[in-house]
Amino acid sequence: MAITAAMVKDLREKTGAGMMDAKKALTENDGDMEAAVDWLRAKGLAKAAKKSGRTAAEGLAAVAVRGGVGVAVEVNSETDFVARNAEFQAMVSEIAQVALDVTGDVEALKAAPMHGKTVGDVVTEKVATIGENMAVRRFARLEADVVASYVHNAVAPGLGKIGVLVALKSTATEAAEAIGRQVAMHVAATAPASLSEADLDPALVEREKAVLTEQARESGKPDAVIEKMIVGRMNKYFQEVCLLKQAFVINPDHTVEQAVEAAAKEAGAPIVVTGFVRLAVGEGVEKEEEDFAAEVAKTLGR
Repeated sequence: MAITAAMVKDLREKTGAGMMDAKKALTENDGDMEAAVDWLRAKGLAKAAKKSGRTAAEGLAAVAVRGGVGVAVEVNSETDFVARNAEFQAMVSEIAQVALDVTGDVEALKAAPMHGKTVGDVVTEKVATIGENMAVRRFARLEADVVASYVHNAVAPGLGKIGVLVALKSTATEAAEAIGRQVAMHVAATAPASLSEADLDPALVEREKAVLTEQARESGKPDAVIEKMIVGRMNKYFQEVCLLKQAFVINPDHTVEQAVEAAAKEAGAPIVVTGFVRLAVGEGVEKEEEDFAAEVAKTLGR
């Protein structure tokens, strides 16, 4: 019986198995869908479907740099125990290397070739092997003259809980790499909202301004005074959330912008930070909370 793409897609959706495994299961069972499902279950390749509903909020962030291209990838797992698994770490590192040649979004990364399969299929198969839900959650790419990287809480080279990339424009490569790494460490520590005031989300600015205005009005001061108060408080806000205006963690007497300018002066060539990426594992994911008694009960099958 001819195995169609639609049949393979249907089987993958039912079992969570990889594309090649689904095709092989159908071939081995002459296109019989139910028999193919049983075949995959027997091989342990249908586990992923049962795991897919569970929250994956742990995992690793990986960074990779090649020439003027840098990528950061977040791959989630259910537990930190799996994040320390050498097999999982090797997979995440390889995905980051694959990402260096991907120019699209995270869906493009999942569809990228890896070991004769797609990245998405490799992850699905690893779910079956390791027994936890996993997901390639985020992918970011920067291109510049120099891309510096830093990983916080590293468990292996290029792998950790926070991955940071910093893009810089400069002909002074070594100096840019050195200050870029320091800025990347700063980004990991402070989690800035944007590069500069101009890059801030206008909605975020307006919301902050509205809150500060309401606070100022409660003081009962005249409108003219309140207006000046808002200007001062908004400037302070920009200094707190905009990377270039933040006090540099390595030398708080200078802003990040001033530290970069000092590095450029010493190098004898301009150095400009043009962008950054910060991926913290599990950021924004609502983790499932379960009390100890419920956990024990579930283990006992009650």
